Amino acid sequence: MAKFRVGRVGEQIKKEISSLIQTELKDPRIGFITVTGVDVTSDLSLARVYLSILGNEEQKEATLHALAKAKGFLRSELGRRMRLRHTPEIEFRFDSSIEYGSHIESLLQEINRENRNG
Repeated sequence: MAKFRVGRVGEQIKKEISSLIQTELKDPRIGFITVTGVDVTSDLSLARVYLSILGNEEQKEATLHALAKAKGFLRSELGRRMRLRHTPEIEFRFDSSIEYGSHIESLLQEINRENRNG
């Protein structure tokens, strides 16, 4: 039962964080972000929020820095919206799986072209 609750809370946090980033944060350093997942500890004390960020390394770092500055606001809004007794700490992490998948796809296409031509 506890695992189900943790999963449910994680999905709700993902939904709320996505909404808050899109509608409430006006920092120009924040680029195009997709929240790809949220891992919540079993005691609900920490939420690791995984992000896919479009842009070069400098833009990604600027976005992560801006989100780190907005953590307090995001956490308080999250607590208010979700009505949690104890709102988890938020930790943002970069999720490179989409970039990695894109890189693998381009390598496969290149190999496919070479096989057709050679």
